[in-house]
Amino acid sequence: MSGAEKLTQWLSQAQSTGTATWLARSAIALAGVVAVVLPGWQTWDQLDAVPIVGSLLLVACVLLPDSLAALVFILVVCFGWLMRAPNELSWSLVVTGIALLVVHLASAFAAQIPSYAVVDRQALRRWLLPATVALLLGPVVALAAAVVRGAGVRGSLLVTVGALAAATAVVWFASGQPLGDRED
Repeated sequence: MSGAEKLTQWLSQAQSTGTATWLARSAIALAGVVAVVLPGWQTWDQLDAVPIVGSLLLVACVLLPDSLAALVFILVVCFGWLMRAPNELSWSLVVTGIALLVVHLASAFAAQIPSYAVVDRQALRRWLLPATVALLLGPVVALAAAVVRGAGVRGSLLVTVGALAAATAVVWFASGQPLGDRED
């Protein structure tokens, strides 16, 4: 297949892309831009490679959501934050964490379907409830972990792990997934 034929095929697939696919990829792009730009605006000195590598990985995330690009993007942004950022809880940290969570969830949704597939809005609605629950629980669990960590309570690691396990269970049940593989 020649380059012109590949380009024609790719353009025809892009034209037939459904609303759910465009929304998922737009969410990846928007949240990824927030996750790359917001740490760059902070007063601490960020590694110069993080925005460059992050931007390239973000393009790969949008074009190939079923690849490892989203995982590497999240790791690069987290690595850049951990290398130079102060170790205190701030609004920029919470917003960056939420943006990375959106990149993760939208990439997981977009990776399930080919880019040219037309998906009913019902599939998007089924994904939206667990994603919203995860987005709301993420900052709550992070804030609770910061409060417990700052209080010097014995067993704070156990409390943090328990809160994350409870949040995971809430997202699991919100998604409507069955507990077993049995067909009744």
